[in-house]
Amino acid sequence: MDATRRPEQRPGDGDGDRYGVLLYYKYAEVPDAAARAAFYEEHCRGLSLVGRVRVGPDGVNATLGGRMAALEKHMAEMSSNALFNGTDFKLASCDDPVDEKVARECGFTSLSVRVVKELVTLCSNPTSAPPEISSAGRHLSAAEFHSVLQNVAGASSDAVAPAEKNGVVVVDARNVYETRIGKFNAPNVETLDPEIRQYSDLPSWIDKHTEKLRGKSILMYCTGGIRCEMASAYIRSKGEGFENVFQLYGGIQRYLEQFPDGGYFEGKNFVFDHRISVGSLKENILGTCLICGSSYDDYSSRCRCNHCRMLVLVCPTCQDSNKEYVCELCQKNGKEHCQISTKQDCEIQIGLSEPSGFEKTSISNHNVTSKVPWSNGKVTCYTDSEQLKRLRILCLHGFRQNASNFKGRTSALAKKLKHIAELVFIGAPHELPFVYQPTQNHCSDKPSPPSATPKRKFAWLIDPNSSCNTEQDWKAADAPFDPLQYQQQTKGFEESYAYLEKAISQMGSFDGILGFSQGAAMAALFCRQQQKTCGAPKFRFGMFCSGYPAPVGDFDGEPIKLPSFHCFGNGEGHDRQIANRASTELAGLFQQDCCSVLEHDMGHIIPSRSPYIDQIRSFLSSFL
Repeated sequence: MDATRRPEQRPGDGDGDRYGVLLYYKYAEVPDAAARAAFYEEHCRGLSLVGRVRVGPDGVNATLGGRMAALEKHMAEMSSNALFNGTDFKLASCDDPVDEKVARECGFTSLSVRVVKELVTLCSNPTSAPPEISSAGRHLSAAEFHSVLQNVAGASSDAVAPAEKNGVVVVDARNVYETRIGKFNAPNVETLDPEIRQYSDLPSWIDKHTEKLRGKSILMYCTGGIRCEMASAYIRSKGEGFENVFQLYGGIQRYLEQFPDGGYFEGKNFVFDHRISVGSLKENILGTCLICGSSYDDYSSRCRCNHCRMLVLVCPTCQDSNKEYVCELCQKNGKEHCQISTKQDCEIQIGLSEPSGFEKTSISNHNVTSKVPWSNGKVTCYTDSEQLKRLRILCLHGFRQNASNFKGRTSALAKKLKHIAELVFIGAPHELPFVYQPTQNHCSDKPSPPSATPKRKFAWLIDPNSSCNTEQDWKAADAPFDPLQYQQQTKGFEESYAYLEKAISQMGSFDGILGFSQGAAMAALFCRQQQKTCGAPKFRFGMFCSGYPAPVGDFDGEPIKLPSFHCFGNGEGHDRQIANRASTELAGLFQQDCCSVLEHDMGHIIPSRSPYIDQIRSFLSSFL
């Protein structure tokens, strides 16, 4: 793509019909994030803009694409609002998206507006408080940043304040796949590349390298600036010896606009939209092919590591759809190419008593039956001599269900998948009260509760204002059923995450995870948190049925790097519980080049009849 070889053009006269990309962020208090998000939804759709907008109580982060005239109208509208005073709107004209696969993966085929807890999540621990953004490092313009590097490199006698300190060190706040195709390189200047897989890994790197940073003037840079805001604040929060932290205002993008010949920046600037990367006039190539080591820096093929799903550089000669790639970070951690295993003479059966406790896996050369069964039977192990194994899938039920109930509702599905998959069911940790919708009894003026004995119901996420008492009797609901109640279920994630981690550690590994309704929302959150904490989800795939993006935390604009299958009702109102749009939005949070979507007309269920079951089988068969 030619846009990867030349610096982007700035807007000017006659550019209205051209395609463009607009990036901006603003850290500021947003009193009503939901109202601001609703405005973005209406305003951007009215201008036919695509891309991502994240609105939180701490500000707004937007990456938008569309016609230049529409983007300029959007800029004018935002600039008229005092909230955006001082905002750096980075607008560049470019070619129209031509590769649908790349555009879809980058979120540039539709508009996604979400309310988030925070604009960027620096720390992977959900209980840790983020640093104060008011403590962020001082901004240096592109000219000032260049002047500091020039002074330290000995090319100029002019000094800027940071260079007068006890030495200068440059820190790249980006992910390793970004730094591999472009970075700052100035003579006599120490530049540190953290070589991180994702942004939430940066605090750990900083903690391990404090002595390299202590007492130095630290110059930070990233793509457009937003990642340096929180990262610089984190470094400064360490106190004495970490006061002199500076960040490149407007990021690499503004620097290349100021220095179109590249200045001290070598290679290309990786961007998170359909352009893939933006270069300078130098046209030098820093990247190398993962396989043969030849010069190569084009990520448009979207080759990824089979373990962590991180982008890797593979030249056309070495590209093979059947080849497994292992990124440099996974290689350092001793991971190798995946091996397909086959059958051996042993069987496994696992048991769960109640949602409050676990029984460890039992393995032997004979069938082992647990005292309190909770899975659907045997799991077959494999050796190198016989048929492929069945896939082991952890199943999370929906809101106000339990493991037994969900197992019964999916019995037809389990039967049709019995030769390729074993479904293992687990109940959620949050027990709910017994609630019924009052109906008038013709023999009495008072509404009567159901006559049936109540069965215990559970949830993964709950409304912070709801009662979670476990009284063993029916209680009339306070209000009619609200199909949007899931939008208020924001509490309980930490407990559910720890509960699932413990369960999996005792049950053994799973090939995949399946969630239904709230279970799908929880499964997505669980995979996201694993990606933040461990670098990648621990499953080979995920299945999300009638799901939605839970309003808990933020996905940082980084897709969940997991092959996924999304199954939900079509847009004609067949699912009255979860809107088609919500399920579509959840699918958009996953890596798009390995995301499959199945829409059906059967309502709030997981379909088990043809042709839907055939598509489910096809997806699962690719992992055998």
